[in-house]
Amino acid sequence: MKAAFTAKEYRQLLELVHLGMWTVTGYQGEDTAAAKRYYELDQKLLELATAAGCADLVETMDDGSLQPAPKLSEDDRVREIQSEFQNDVFWHELVTRLADRDIEGDQVKRAMDTPGVEPAPSRDDRLKKIEDRLWAEFEKNDLSNIVLLRGGRG
Repeated sequence: MKAAFTAKEYRQLLELVHLGMWTVTGYQGEDTAAAKRYYELDQKLLELATAAGCADLVETMDDGSLQPAPKLSEDDRVREIQSEFQNDVFWHELVTRLADRDIEGDQVKRAMDTPGVEPAPSRDDRLKKIEDRLWAEFEKNDLSNIVLLRGGRG
């Protein structure tokens, strides 16, 4: 297969590969199975950068491996994408985990208050209702109304 890229397109490809590797290695490091799965392809694409007119975006490490140069890894656009991704993951995880916590609390309370009296709404319906409530709260107030109770439940 042969593909032709302009220097601008190859830069975008390197940005995309860098973001992908950052996602794969971000919290667990480079020794994971996922990181190892993509390492050779990452190195191959970084190696071709010089021929594509993007040598300034890659640097060689002492061990001979290649990595994105600061010009690429610290680029404002790349940093903004990383920041937006982390922000989105935070909010989605927060909403999901709080909703799951609240569902579990609701199930215990319902079992104690009304054992076998009425059929409970489906878990998915209750979860959706809690998540909608949390999204509305966070969109309106961000983290302003979040209180951490050590050893307690909110």
